[in-house]
Amino acid sequence: MRKVLLSILLFLSVISIFLQLGSGYIKEVLGKGIKAGIRVESNKSAKVFLNNEEKGPAPYQEDILKPGDYLITLKEDVATDSAKILWEGYARLNEGTLTIVIRDLAEKKEVSSGEVISLEKGQGALITSSPSGAEVFVDGKLSGRTPIALPDLVEGEHQFIISKENFLKRSIRSKVINGLSLNLSVDLAISEPDLTRLPTTPISSSQEVTIKATPTGFLRVRETAGAGGREIGQVKPKETYVLLEETPGWVRIRLKDSKEGWVSSSYVQKKQ
Repeated sequence: MRKVLLSILLFLSVISIFLQLGSGYIKEVLGKGIKAGIRVESNKSAKVFLNNEEKGPAPYQEDILKPGDYLITLKEDVATDSAKILWEGYARLNEGTLTIVIRDLAEKKEVSSGEVISLEKGQGALITSSPSGAEVFVDGKLSGRTPIALPDLVEGEHQFIISKENFLKRSIRSKVINGLSLNLSVDLAISEPDLTRLPTTPISSSQEVTIKATPTGFLRVRETAGAGGREIGQVKPKETYVLLEETPGWVRIRLKDSKEGWVSSSYVQKKQ
């Protein structure tokens, strides 16, 4: 019981994030496309790899990287080439900002959690989660469900709580900066008693889905089911695709070029 309580306290702990490399640095570098940074934190001892290149133990930070998409891998901190992969996902580094990757690792993937937090040109905040449909509380007030865009969120420090039934909450404290969009991509950990409630349902018939309207005007297609999956394409509202598989919060579809990928189930409608 004590172990479970400590685990819950860990997941509910407030994470204070300051994403700037310095406000002056952001103003100077944004628009010049010079450098970007990343910080990777883990609750367990782990080695950090960027694009399959070992960088060092977590916590790890580097501030002089090229902007772009990076494959982030956390492996067991052991002296062997066959070290177990503890977590792997993609993060986008934007020029003049620091992207934060935080992972609370566990033996089972379903009870692991974490977030990727970044800034890009824009306004307010954009919050996604895996699974989708989680409630988003900002400074104690319910703002809606993920995925959700909050373009009118005022500048300053805010507390975000991401909550879904049968999953452990994530609490994040971070700053919203004028002229930049705060992007929170959150993975929720399922409560251990509910692990049996995560079926993956193959689709036996040729069912189709239609893409619904999104805040961005498009929907990202990912290589794996989860907000940390590598983006392999985009689909647009009103387009129709063959449905291949379903899992909580995500569906796998076949694209026009015969590629297959996962999209958020919040933005698809099954055709009757």
